[in-house]
Amino acid sequence: MSQTQEATETTQSQRDAVTDADVTLIVGLEVHVQLDTQSKLFCNCSTAYGADANTQTCPVCTGMPGTLPVINEQALKLAIKTGLALNCEIANYTKWDRKNYFYPDLPKGYQISQFDKPICGAGHLTIADPKGAFETRAIQIERAHLEEDAGKSIHDESGAKKPTKIDLNRTGTPLLEIVTKPDLRSAEEAKAFLTELKLILTYIGVSDCNMQEGSLRCDGNVNLHINVDGQKVATPIVEIKNLNSFRAAERAIGYEAERQLRVWKKDGLGIGEAPKQTRGWDVANQKTTPSREKEGAADYRYFPDPDLIAVVTTDQEIAAIGATIAHLPSALRTDLMENYGLEAYDTEVIVSQGAGVVAYYESVADFLTKSASGSKSPGKTASNWVAQEVLRYLNEQSCEVGDYPVSGEQLGELLVRISKGDFDQTRGKDVLAQMVENALDLDAAIEKLGIKAVDANEIQSLCQQLIDENPAVIEQIREGKGKAIGSLIGKARKLNPNINPNVVKENLLKQIGI
Repeated sequence: MSQTQEATETTQSQRDAVTDADVTLIVGLEVHVQLDTQSKLFCNCSTAYGADANTQTCPVCTGMPGTLPVINEQALKLAIKTGLALNCEIANYTKWDRKNYFYPDLPKGYQISQFDKPICGAGHLTIADPKGAFETRAIQIERAHLEEDAGKSIHDESGAKKPTKIDLNRTGTPLLEIVTKPDLRSAEEAKAFLTELKLILTYIGVSDCNMQEGSLRCDGNVNLHINVDGQKVATPIVEIKNLNSFRAAERAIGYEAERQLRVWKKDGLGIGEAPKQTRGWDVANQKTTPSREKEGAADYRYFPDPDLIAVVTTDQEIAAIGATIAHLPSALRTDLMENYGLEAYDTEVIVSQGAGVVAYYESVADFLTKSASGSKSPGKTASNWVAQEVLRYLNEQSCEVGDYPVSGEQLGELLVRISKGDFDQTRGKDVLAQMVENALDLDAAIEKLGIKAVDANEIQSLCQQLIDENPAVIEQIREGKGKAIGSLIGKARKLNPNINPNVVKENLLKQIGI
């Protein structure tokens, strides 16, 4: 009996006694990111999505005899840029290897990848704990390497038993595979990691990360470490393949953790006693299903690609690529909290929408700050309006912030007018709607709605009229029933839609003597 087997041998009574507190979930991720290049990794074929099947191929990417690959320099630069954003060590020397396996959508019978000399070495990505047990935690990245994508098998799902078709348009598309160490401890952490990674990749412009189009795909390696009477037992590692959404990743990892514990409590088999396994995620039934035994490096028979030379990158070239990286999400969060006084939640809402929305927010907040509008918290005021009004429009119209009809300065000017008491927030939203729907400037929108300034004498006269006509309500207010004043404000707005409710409330209380 091996040492590993001795370490995992348990009795049924020991397994039955294990509780959730004795179980630690171990998760590592392999994330495949399609780099945003116009051509493939080793040929000039287009990488555009949605073309007719097999119309974006050539003898190189389909593996015809006698063809030779040529490296896409832009893909190399994007890989290095990603590595720098993920705090990775960038290799001055990297080479190409052939990963051998046979599948219908892999026409060469091997995939050009990187084995022992990846372009990006060890790094880390810091995430916030979704359960609030700690503020942040660095998830270690083992490596990130370049490789070409395979094609796509198109299966008939109509029940007509038509033959499977192969589309090789995607064959040769440049991928960067980002491999974490087994540092994640929950399905929620895995989702948080993927969310932050996607945000970084879109901020630095290396990928569109469109999961529906396959630009971001994820595999999860999952097993359990179980404490049995002070001894650690590890269940066999399972790789869950091709998780195409963050929700799928979270649910698949959570299900697999429960399944492994259930199986272990039944048979007690640990690492070394059962083969590593590859499983798929069955969305319809919300469970993982077995696919095959998991391959190891030896199964792929890696060897250096004889048709490609190694790549040498100088420190100066790496530094030049690093200089193209603007603020990353983590730095922007800090800036928004320090410069505009935002809370963590409001900051996350803005930053998660991308660099364009951050820039728009800053233009609104800066306008309010410089105008000395009287707003107690211009940063918070700007955040509320951007989050509630601007983002709602972008979601409804499925457009980018650059398409929003009202500039940051124009929205800031509107908020200044609200702060000065020219009209209240409700009327302000009506004004903004006019600006958006009819492409009007602020003054034109105000004029179209017939909003006019109400002087102090008009407000006093209106308040006196409300007091004279509603003695019962006035008595309730004097008795301390503060909510009663709401009915008077509603009546005031019907009498004069241009009044500011806050100003009316203030004057009513003053005239009542409260």
